[in-house]
Formats: sequence, structure tokens, C-alpha cells
Amino acid sequence: MARDFVYVEELGEHVGERVTLKGWLCRKRSSGKVKFLVLRDGTGILQCVAFVRDTPADLFESCDRIPLESSIAVAGRVRRDDRAPGGFELGIEDLRVIHEAAEFPIQPKEHGVEFLFDHRHLHLRSRTPHAILRVRSEVVRACRDFFHERRFVLIDSPVLTPAACEGTTTLFETDYFGKKAYLTQSGQLYLEPACMAFGRVYCMGPTFRAEKSKTRRHLTEFWMVEPEVAFLEFPGLLELAEEFVSYVVARALDRCREDLKHLERDTAKLESVRPPFPRLAYDEAARILTTPESQARMAAAGAPPFVRGNDFGAFDETLLTEGADRPVMVTHWPAAIKAFYMQPDAADPGRALCVDVLAPEGYGEIIGGSERIHDHDLLLSRIREHGLPVEAFQWYLDIRKYGTVPHSGFGMGVERCVTWISGVPHLRDAIPYPRQIHRLYP
Repeated sequence: MARDFVYVEELGEHVGERVTLKGWLCRKRSSGKVKFLVLRDGTGILQCVAFVRDTPADLFESCDRIPLESSIAVAGRVRRDDRAPGGFELGIEDLRVIHEAAEFPIQPKEHGVEFLFDHRHLHLRSRTPHAILRVRSEVVRACRDFFHERRFVLIDSPVLTPAACEGTTTLFETDYFGKKAYLTQSGQLYLEPACMAFGRVYCMGPTFRAEKSKTRRHLTEFWMVEPEVAFLEFPGLLELAEEFVSYVVARALDRCREDLKHLERDTAKLESVRPPFPRLAYDEAARILTTPESQARMAAAGAPPFVRGNDFGAFDETLLTEGADRPVMVTHWPAAIKAFYMQPDAADPGRALCVDVLAPEGYGEIIGGSERIHDHDLLLSRIREHGLPVEAFQWYLDIRKYGTVPHSGFGMGVERCVTWISGVPHLRDAIPYPRQIHRLYP
């Protein structure tokens, strides 16, 4: 792609040369005889310097008049300076304002969270969201690389579906030419037939849950990556999840060091993320959560008490991972509180062959997965037990009639993973434009 400028990230190749850069003015300051303009171009930041003795008077004076976030083109000679942001500096020889910005609403002062997310389209330019979303970009790339390196086939699942996957109470319903349709909760049901065609498949895309939750761990629209593998039974699924999470974390540590440093992330807490992960059966986890000590800590924290047979709350997950230096895998959940498609444990049919992977440091569940029911009649009975319309799942039942095999898969929430790796407190920070029950703008 032909261009008449260089990017900040390329400056190491141009030391001593005269170059042109294009970007946005993000900071400026003056000390009388010298003026500093800091340019941001998306790949990095660059300090541009004008000295009164070396710069034409009109150009020198114009530096003060350029409003912040104006788009500019700056030409000059590149020099290395370890004291400067990014390690390089540009002596200004020419400067052109491409567009003079109006007064920018986000100023170098404290702003409330709601104000910043009301202006999210502009807030993305700020250093912190910029760093988080660069981490997100690398996490997404790592997810795809992991599966492609292992010869998984990408299968794009539909966003509009005729039926529920995870539960009818969290569906977004829409009219589809006079018929009811729903925004997808997961691509899983469509991946299962695909894995019978291709063996190893995955999808990645937006998913939707109409949960009326205001917690830091929930969004109404989020992204999920989901693999599905034919002939993969439960023990192999656990190994795949361990390998996957470890790969993604290692990639972020390798390629996002500067962004994580800006976020003040203690990366030492991520260095030990490698297989094997600690494993707890649900019953053992329930025993831990129902000890007098755990119950007392829940009460002190204002968290509801855990009841054996229920799902975990946020504080429960925090207790279970306390002191862990890598994610904890909770397996063999009560089948009654899990999805209809999960394979029961042959040794204890009341337990499902499923796993929740809990990130440490209080970040909670990042992966949910299971071996899937592959017996036609058992799956049919589970669909009926959950009060789901059989006709809507006839196509899904079909794959249990034509060469059915054991198969397994999981889903990882991209935002939950990014939040944990970045060390930020809320899922809304880990997606460019968050959707919550109170937010549909911008």
C-alpha cells in the first residue's frame, strides 16, 4: 500500500532521516524557547520538538494555537532519545493541520465513568482504553492462531436462531418475517453438526444474553470463541481448555508487554499460567464453600450464602480460586442446573461431564464446556424435560441418527478473558462499545 508517511512504530528504521508522520495531537506543552507536540497515530506516540532558534517564527508560534485532537502532518528528522515517549523524537521542520478540532470534551482531568462511556467513541483515543483494546486484539488473534495451528476449520454460526441454547429466560426475541427468531446465545448447536463433517471446528462471534444484571461480569452483547471436536471425550476436553488458555495468556505476555505495563498489570501473576490446572469436583467445591469459615466470609462481604446444588456466585468463585496461581477447573456439576445437552457421568448420572474454568484474582468463570449427549433418545428426553419445542431442535437431533459419536466443546468469553489478562475491574472496559441493560448508546 503506497503512502507518503511513516508510522510511529517504524521510526527505528528511519533514525537520522527526514520523514513525515500523520496523526492526532494528543498533548502539548511549551517552555518559551521550545515547544513540544505529542502525536498519536494508533501505532504509538511521538514527541515532536520545535526550537525557537531553528524554526520559522510563524511555524513556531502556530504550535500553541493547534487544538488538542486536531489531525496533523509533521515532517522532520528522526533522532533517538530514550527520555522521550516511545524512545524517539522528531525535530519539527514542517507542520500542516489537516483538520482543526473543536474543543475536545475529554480533558486531562477526572471524568465520571458514565460520562466517559457516553463519549466512548472519543474515549477510545485515550491511553488506557487504547491499551486494553490492543490486548483484546492480540487475544482474538491468539484464539484464531491456536485453532488454525491445530487444523480446526472455522465455521461461522448464525446470529439469528429459531430456538434457545442456554435457557429461554435470557433470549432477545425478534420478528423474522412473521416468525419468532432469537439473537444467538451461542454458536455451539451449529458447531456440533459441523464437527461431524470436519472433525475439528470453531467459531468466534457476538452472542447475546438478556440477563437483567448490573454486575461487573455481565454484558448483554459479548464475543465468544467456541471449539467443538468429534471423538473428543471429557478428559481430552479438559486438556484442550488448559492448552488453549495457556496459549492465549502466553501470547498476550509476549506481545502486549507495554500495554500491560501501562495498565499496571502485575504480569508475574500470569507467568505461571500453564497446564495442568487445579481441578475440583463440584461436590468438593461445595464442601469448601459450606465450611463455617467460608460462610462467615460470605456474610462479612455481604454475599449471599452458598447453597449446595446451586450455581456459584461471584464471591463463591473468588473463594475457590483464592491463592491459585492459575485458573481452577470445577467439574462434574449437578446435571439439574446445567444445560440440556450435557452428557451425564456414567458413574453418577446425576452429574454432568462438564467444566467451568475459573480465573484467579476474583475474575470468575472464563470458560464453560462439556462432553455433549450423543444418544438420540437421551437428548430427546432432555429437550422435553427442559420444556423446549422438539420441532425447533429436530435438525439438532438428526446428528444423533447418522453416525453419532462422542464429542465435546467449550465456550470462552473474550471479554472475560481480556478483563482478567489486563487486570481491569469491569467487562465494559474490554469491548469497544459495551452493551448493558442501561446502555445502548453510542
